[in-house]
Amino acid sequence: MTNFSDNFTLRGRNTFGLDATARHWAEFRTNDRLRELILACRERDLPWYVLSGGSNIILTGNFPGVVLHPTADGISEPEPGLVRAEAAVVWDDLVSWAVERGLGGLENLSLIPGYAGAAPVQNIGAYGAEAKDTIETVEYFDTETLETVRIAGKDCAFGYRDSVFKGPLRGRAVVTAVEFRLAPEAGGKYTYNIGYGDLRDRVMELGGPSLKNIRRAVIAIRREKLPDPAVAGNAGSFFKNPVVPAGQAEALRRQYPDMPGYPCDNGTQVKIPAAWLIDRAGWKGFRCGTVGVHPRQALVLVNLGGATAQEILNLARRIICDVEKKFGITLSMEVNIL
Repeated sequence: MTNFSDNFTLRGRNTFGLDATARHWAEFRTNDRLRELILACRERDLPWYVLSGGSNIILTGNFPGVVLHPTADGISEPEPGLVRAEAAVVWDDLVSWAVERGLGGLENLSLIPGYAGAAPVQNIGAYGAEAKDTIETVEYFDTETLETVRIAGKDCAFGYRDSVFKGPLRGRAVVTAVEFRLAPEAGGKYTYNIGYGDLRDRVMELGGPSLKNIRRAVIAIRREKLPDPAVAGNAGSFFKNPVVPAGQAEALRRQYPDMPGYPCDNGTQVKIPAAWLIDRAGWKGFRCGTVGVHPRQALVLVNLGGATAQEILNLARRIICDVEKKFGITLSMEVNIL
């Protein structure tokens, strides 16, 4: 018999620290348990939602159905260089596991919050690396057919903070495990990725490129710039870095010579840091009642204590409108809204 926890508080289950309640809460470790829960939701005509680490979500109110939470958290290496992580593995624990074993490919993604199961959905990325660079296979539970499916990384339609799981499979696929193809550091053939931002300088200060030094550098940079959710509720990067045509970027750079930009799509597009746009528009460090923009990282909106989802979203929309007015660029929110 399926057991639900009723009137379950979600305040401690989202890094923004927003007050919300789920009508029902249920955890699953196996696909058989997940199948049982999905069938129970169908029988009772209840909506469901999978909440993992809660690090990239805004809860706009109480959820009227069942919030499902994965708990399987095993890491294994089925064959040399192929690392399998179950959905509830804490992402940074996976990165640490790989680095300690001399397996490269995830080190630039150190200290990103959340679970491994969310990595392919959002195609998480940082410091010139993305999850798609190493994902070989994603295993998911199809809630329509009630079958377990394996899909190759090349078929996941990965894009910038995007994937098939946010498109055709949204609301249908529940990621249960991810397999990563990592490369051994030993042997001297591994290519370190330290060309993004100030990462190279930090790595050189630590003694030069190595998996451990890159991880140390990324962690240090992130801790300097990003607030601890336990101190100031936040969802990390709130906005995506906009990608604009190269011509538009060049026109903006003539007006703002200090504007950073990173060529992509064979030079036809340029990714502009949203943090720079928000900072240049004057929002960095802004505070209004219970919400604000972090003083050290303009990408991060913070709950200063007792904020509501609507207050956070109102601030986000004000920033979007102001950046569009000043630069002609429309920012997109990276967070999920429930």
